[in-house]
Amino acid sequence: MDVFLLPGEHFVGDARHRIRTLLGSCVSITLWHPLARFGAMSHFLLTADGKPGAGRLNGRYCEGALELMLGELEQAGINPAECQAKIFGGGMMFPGIERSDNGGIGRRNGETAERLLRMHQIPVVSESLFGIGHRHIIFNVGTGDVWVRQGPPGAFRGRTLKERL
Repeated sequence: MDVFLLPGEHFVGDARHRIRTLLGSCVSITLWHPLARFGAMSHFLLTADGKPGAGRLNGRYCEGALELMLGELEQAGINPAECQAKIFGGGMMFPGIERSDNGGIGRRNGETAERLLRMHQIPVVSESLFGIGHRHIIFNVGTGDVWVRQGPPGAFRGRTLKERL
């Protein structure tokens, strides 16, 4: 079954699923349990909510997306510490006007994902972060394989999301 994630969404499922998304400065984290062939994937936009006492978790933010995935994995009987993580995205979409130093939103997104996974002691086995342009991601939950196709910024200009894929 194919699942397509929009910004702020995540999905947790078994080996029957293939999860896809399209990233710019956003980042996706995949979590995969090799023995159970069970996994999760997020598509988050920003590093932190920043609203004191926001209360409920929000998948638009790295912290919320990861916590939501970890909780759903645990509900399915999966120990997240036994998962392998992969991180994708964080591209610079407007290189002529974005900062190329550590201040870009894509870089902050990727670094936050790395930091939070270390904090949860989930090993990162692969990543494709930063650079210029967008990435199309396909995660096969049955095998743990993630395919990445990176394109230049503006490559989809003037086309709808459905036409892009």
